[in-house]
Amino acid sequence: MIANLQCVVLDCPDPGGLARFYQAILGGVVDKPDGQWSVDEEWSTLHLDSGVVLAFQRVADHRPPRWPDPGHPQQFHLDFGVPDLGRAHEQVLELGAVPLEPDTGRGWGVYADPAGHPFCLVRA
Repeated sequence: MIANLQCVVLDCPDPGGLARFYQAILGGVVDKPDGQWSVDEEWSTLHLDSGVVLAFQRVADHRPPRWPDPGHPQQFHLDFGVPDLGRAHEQVLELGAVPLEPDTGRGWGVYADPAGHPFCLVRA
């Protein structure tokens, strides 16, 4: 092994806002004091109970990916296991997510967060 994953970093126009969006879905602590990262208007973190850290960095000219346009590739996405797809669908929409490809009986649906990053809700 060469390294351990420290965090996943998402470029966005509003780091604190996107950290709070994902906190509402996953729980955790936004901008927890941590010697590895300094948080400010340009950088925010979300420390999850599992030990995973999501980080959000401001990019002034952020251009979100477009699903599934290869000219604006998704770059990455996150999968979230949920016990009830319908309930989770409603909850993420209330938080500002946009459906990109609804569940059509496959057991998963694709959404964009408020900054345009795709993520999936997957039946756990």
